[in-house]
Amino acid sequence: MESAERTEEVRVVRVGTRKSQLARIQTDLVVEKLKAENPDVTYEIVAMTTTGDQILDVALSKIGEKSLFTKELERALEQKEVDLVVHSLKDLPTALPAGFCIGTILKREDPRDAVVLAEQHDGKPLAMLPVGSVIGTSSLRRVAQLRRLYPHLVFKDVRGNLNTRLRKLDAEGGPYAALVLAAAGLIRMGWAHRISQLLSPDICMYAVGQGALAVETRVGDDIILSQLSMLTDQSTALRCIAERAFLRKLEGGCSVPVAVHSELENDQLSLMGVILSLDGTQAMDDKMVVDVTKGIGNEVKANFASRVGISLTTPSLAELASADWLGTSLAQRLLGKGAATVLEQARIENAST
Repeated sequence: MESAERTEEVRVVRVGTRKSQLARIQTDLVVEKLKAENPDVTYEIVAMTTTGDQILDVALSKIGEKSLFTKELERALEQKEVDLVVHSLKDLPTALPAGFCIGTILKREDPRDAVVLAEQHDGKPLAMLPVGSVIGTSSLRRVAQLRRLYPHLVFKDVRGNLNTRLRKLDAEGGPYAALVLAAAGLIRMGWAHRISQLLSPDICMYAVGQGALAVETRVGDDIILSQLSMLTDQSTALRCIAERAFLRKLEGGCSVPVAVHSELENDQLSLMGVILSLDGTQAMDDKMVVDVTKGIGNEVKANFASRVGISLTTPSLAELASADWLGTSLAQRLLGKGAATVLEQARIENAST
């Protein structure tokens, strides 16, 4: 198959994505933006099933595979069956395989978590749900944070795409009083009206990269990278680079509870991070701020882009490096306070339950 990287005459670009309805909606959003910038190019969507889509009877944190939702897509990218792949950034491991890079990070949707209630509890915040109410979520991060504040609630794993989870919530006589889901997915699916409560950072900080879309492609595929460069949102990119650096340094993932909250205002990039035990009884958090224009990137090595798997033309390399420094430094600060012990204990407990 002719690849888009071989010749500038190629006018067909194949876009890889997962088969779920949400993944298709997100991919359509990206393709629409690409078409607007490149009207002479035809974008063909190639949908496929990933390991994470196939294993629905095991909690994500138990599977032990970092590339649950990306491996099959990256294999297609490697074999040049597709030219780029659209991901929810929170599904993309912080270390990419050699030869691949993130070519763009688009403007972030609301990154917060949202509460969706069963009909009989309509209008109630989590704090007001009856004792013993079952909350459906597949995230150790959410459970660890919410259990600290709401010890009267019971948390139960729920898998499947958004449609499936909502059907389980709405089923007559079903076990769930509420679900906690990413607000971004609900909004993109047109289900914002189902959101009963948006969780603020003091209740539940969000996952690294949550709400952002990223496009992965091959290193050196300059034609594709040029097309993608027009879609990057600078604020989202800087925030997410800092978040991913934080998680990368901690060597975290879905098997340990790690959460973040980031902001960028007047060139001041702030990042708050928290590491928790599985039951939420232990929590270590801290916050740092950096001025991304001050050039902490003086210590940036020439291999920065390959080291973090990023190939963006904007923001500048110095700004991206400052964001990466921020996330790495915050993680180092927490590790210096003993966070490694909390993380390791969480891994052991998760593996044994």
